[in-house]
Amino acid sequence: MTRGPPPTVAAPIPSAPPPAEGLKAIPLGTKVQGAPTSLEGFRSERRETQEGGRTIIREPGRIIVRDPGGRSFIRHNEVDRFRYGARDVRTEQRGNESRTIVIRPDGTQIITVNDRDGRLVRRIRRDQRGREIIIIDNSFRGPRGIGGFYVDLAPPILRMPRNRYIVEADDASPELLYDTMIAPPVERLERRYSLDEIRYSASVRQRMPSIDVNSINFETGSWEIPPDQASKLQAIADGLNRAIAANPRSVFLIEGHTDRVGSDIDNLSLSDRRAESAATLLTQQFGVPMENLTSQGYGEQYPKEDVDGPSAVNRRVTIRNIGPLLTGGSASLPPPPPGTAPPRR
Repeated sequence: MTRGPPPTVAAPIPSAPPPAEGLKAIPLGTKVQGAPTSLEGFRSERRETQEGGRTIIREPGRIIVRDPGGRSFIRHNEVDRFRYGARDVRTEQRGNESRTIVIRPDGTQIITVNDRDGRLVRRIRRDQRGREIIIIDNSFRGPRGIGGFYVDLAPPILRMPRNRYIVEADDASPELLYDTMIAPPVERLERRYSLDEIRYSASVRQRMPSIDVNSINFETGSWEIPPDQASKLQAIADGLNRAIAANPRSVFLIEGHTDRVGSDIDNLSLSDRRAESAATLLTQQFGVPMENLTSQGYGEQYPKEDVDGPSAVNRRVTIRNIGPLLTGGSASLPPPPPGTAPPRR
């Protein structure tokens, strides 16, 4: 488990840039005209500045923050993914909050509420009858990490076999994949965490078991998933749909990781776009509800094997249930020793 130094600058991560073509519905199967599909397509469009002691790199659809301590963080506009297959997209301003409402063909609405600084407050699903489910609630006030996005915890103490804590998708049965997706935290949680704290704090994410997918082969420098690779996500999609049907408030983080070939900034951007591509494919091809998924890239920062150079093990997509982290769910405690009665309640 990797535990790096906390960020040096305790300022919030700036909000991601809005889509270049604006927030509008995009029919399924439509490609945005002029949108790059590889790193070569936008390297020349990157703009680097120094702000508040940090290096800020802006590129189409992304903002990258490099802390003086060596950590880098990337942010993209999550609503951008929701537009594909939508019937309509509209925005509203209510006081200090903005609402982006994505309307699906069946009339279901996905409502994303952001504060004046562009940070997520709530994500809501409203069905055709007006019934609402709050998928993500970031509106609570409580102890927050550094800059509102970073928490430094000691690594969890594992009380399970490592191959059940990090499950290799290629070797796992459908039942094991599903069991991992609905597994509780490996340690009791001290509190609930915001989505940003989960995204940017490895020590928080480590409280949940994960599934690694190494079998998707992306073209070099590209984040598009070739058609012949899509079927490799079928078993993952089946488990996700089953888990979300059982708990409609489930939230799964789709992570992108790379090996240490190329620049760290290229790898961070590439991994974030690949994670988003996987989340998009899970929705468009397999019907996984888009609002129950979120994606984040980590580049080469969290390798499974410590090697400089090509590594099929390090090039991976990871799936993790972060719902309990968002709500402060109970941990899975070890069973009592043989002959010991469970505590009375």
